[in-house]
Amino acid sequence: MKESEGKMARYSEEIIDEVRQSNDIVDVVSQYVHLKRSGRNYFGLCPFHNEKSPSFSVSPDKQIFHCFGCGVGGNVFTFLMKIEGIGFVEAVQMLAERANIQLPTLENREDAAKEALKSKVYKVNEFTAEYYHQNLYKPTSKMAQEYVKKRKLSNDTLKSFRIGFSGKFDELYKELKKQGFGNQEILESGLVNKNDRGEYIDRYRNRLMFPICDARGRVIAFGGRVLDDSKPKYINSPENIVYSKGRHLFGLNVAKKSSEIKKRILIVEGYMDVISLHQRGITNVVAPLGTALTQAQGWLLRRNSEQVVLSFDSDEAGLKAKIRAMDILQDMGCDVRVLQMEGAKDPDEYIIKYGNARFNVLVENALSVIEFKVKLLKQDLNLENTSDKIKFLNEIAKIIAKVDNTIEREVYIEKIAKQYDISKEAIYAEVNKLTYANSSGEKILERPRPVVVHKPVSEVKVSEATKRRENTIISILLMGDLNIYKIIKQNISVENLKDPINKEIIQKLYEEFENGNSNINSIIDSLSEEAQSRITEIMAEDYEIDNVEKAIDDILQNYERESLNERKIEILNLLSMNLENEQKMSLEKELNDIIVRLAKIK
Repeated sequence: MKESEGKMARYSEEIIDEVRQSNDIVDVVSQYVHLKRSGRNYFGLCPFHNEKSPSFSVSPDKQIFHCFGCGVGGNVFTFLMKIEGIGFVEAVQMLAERANIQLPTLENREDAAKEALKSKVYKVNEFTAEYYHQNLYKPTSKMAQEYVKKRKLSNDTLKSFRIGFSGKFDELYKELKKQGFGNQEILESGLVNKNDRGEYIDRYRNRLMFPICDARGRVIAFGGRVLDDSKPKYINSPENIVYSKGRHLFGLNVAKKSSEIKKRILIVEGYMDVISLHQRGITNVVAPLGTALTQAQGWLLRRNSEQVVLSFDSDEAGLKAKIRAMDILQDMGCDVRVLQMEGAKDPDEYIIKYGNARFNVLVENALSVIEFKVKLLKQDLNLENTSDKIKFLNEIAKIIAKVDNTIEREVYIEKIAKQYDISKEAIYAEVNKLTYANSSGEKILERPRPVVVHKPVSEVKVSEATKRRENTIISILLMGDLNIYKIIKQNISVENLKDPINKEIIQKLYEEFENGNSNINSIIDSLSEEAQSRITEIMAEDYEIDNVEKAIDDILQNYERESLNERKIEILNLLSMNLENEQKMSLEKELNDIIVRLAKIK
């Protein structure tokens, strides 16, 4: 059974419907997307793909969302799952909490056990964070105290980030057992390991501890730093039931409190970079969790801030991370800038040398992605050399040609031409060559866009007319009328359908209706992501059906006409072959019958 098919077993349909009805989709989506009303619906820029014109639609009447640009769609649960990167159960729980609804115990044993374990792991992490933090102030933690003093970390900073200190061998394990925690949740948390001799040993020993929190402020993992030159310098929690490093950002829970975060968010490399900047008054700062920036982290950044400023080390690894992050964030439609520092290896050192005011000016003047790439390109070329200058011009043109906005493209051409003493006419000419293949204006170079909705793997080509006919069937079935369903099922089998996604939808609708379930919302929840998107596309396009009986009759006639024409072509192909007279006569008779039947169809 697919995960989507098991969703409804987790909570009763009644409680899911209650949660759904208590959370207006416009209100929920508005927390992540700026929406404007247009007619009956609301529109905004899609959070799931890069676009400059709003194609993301939210219907308050139907309680669905649909993007006409990338095709993604669904209901309030689907939206929260995609935007937060969570599962169905957690989406229900978050929305229930939002609506102050007390959820009952999960019906499915496996799911209930999983959620119970997650809850225990959260409690283990919370207790541990406080235990480590208090441990930092004990007389036995002198080494750690000297380290934080050396790094000039204030008590307020230590408290804000709940920085702590881990003890020796199995101190934490013994304390967790004393608090009544079981070995299952202790081991699952990743805070304790079990060796070959069956001994339970703390993962972190004699390290400065940094609790890692999700955006909601729950402790989900830890990072531990040595206080001397021993290796490894950092140890991080393994991924587990509550922690996936590619889905979170260190310090986001603290940065969200900053008044600056809506305008801009700064990305640095590590824990100490975030903490040091925070202490110096730069509070809109986060860091990836020991890994290259992921798409999921990109969504977190996009929905929390209008602009993202990258500040990674200038070494080879830092440069690679910077370029990867730029590409990911750009494809998501983020306004990406790159911080350029001279005279300091990182923001903390820069602020110590030059002060906050100068650093803020530096951030305000951070380079755009285009400017950064052009500057990077120039480093390896000698513009006094003719061949290098030509190469420079060609590469600049490639970079600028990927800019979709005409005005933005013009600004960059003017700026680069002036800065590097290149004829702007020459840049225009090269950009136009790349942008247009011929005089007809066929565009050949275009920024690649992220694929959000997976298209069916089937190679079957479906005509627009066929797809629209099948969409109309779905639109009628979505009315939830069991009598109409019986008429449709009697005349249209799933095998008759051409589009693979439509097949999935109608098959599911048939199954649920057959079992007496006409709750369309619950049925939608059980479908795949592609099927949900197709349904919202159908609902968003608002197929107008004034006379259902006539619509069904027209569809059935179209199916009959299509079937007869297919058979007609088969017969004509057979008749072109050398056949025995008896077989030929039989086919000719069938052909005449088909022609008569086709003539009778209106």
